[in-house]
Amino acid sequence: MITIGIDVGSNTTKAAFLKDGTIAGTLLIPTGYNARQAAEKVFHDLLSKHQVSRDIVDRVIATGYGRNSIDFADKTITEITCHAVGAHYQDRRVRTVIDIGGQDSKAIALDDSGRVMDFAMNDKCAAGTGRFLEVMARALEVDLDVFGEMSLKADAPAAISSLCTVFAESEVISLISKGEKRENIIAGIHDAIGARVTAMANRIPLVDPVCMTGGVARNVGVVKALQKNSGRDIKVLKLAQVNGAIGAALIAADKT
Repeated sequence: MITIGIDVGSNTTKAAFLKDGTIAGTLLIPTGYNARQAAEKVFHDLLSKHQVSRDIVDRVIATGYGRNSIDFADKTITEITCHAVGAHYQDRRVRTVIDIGGQDSKAIALDDSGRVMDFAMNDKCAAGTGRFLEVMARALEVDLDVFGEMSLKADAPAAISSLCTVFAESEVISLISKGEKRENIIAGIHDAIGARVTAMANRIPLVDPVCMTGGVARNVGVVKALQKNSGRDIKVLKLAQVNGAIGAALIAADKT
């Protein structure tokens, strides 16, 4: 049996290819302005990469920010459920999933079978999301890919008091004008995200073991800030960024 999970996020579109209950491959591309085209492309490219004909795919499930635009999917499932299933597949011990994507952040409580028991979500404000980091990276004129490593070199993280993206950007610009080191500003930005996401996650509440998924999981500075603010060890799953697509593919195969 061959199933495909497609996770259309605001920044990236991910796909996972499941063959006979095992993940056989994943792919990630930029979403761009057209979510449906991105979904079609990642689907086609993944099948081409693994030399699989489209007509032998048994089922496709879509999830994520742009899931409703994928008209060739057999079904759409919320990213809450897909991230829970994907995380449980990757690590059966996980009881809390923290997912930080481009436009929202989520904390999901799982039972011992990987089912969603409770969740908290921030999808109304950019603070604590990948978008927040993008705005700050632009203000600092630093490539977002090096944010994590740069923050580890901070000697005195700057205080970012505002959790609003617009006001926090003003704070960052003010710190730049005062000659504050970029590394300290970035560490302060990560601390602000860590505090915001921890406060959200504590509403479910947090239960160990805790894992992190989503594109922001690649940022070691944010991971460390979450650990500091929550007082817990945060495990980054091996396939963190494509976890939602993996969950969708597993649900498509009913391998939950």
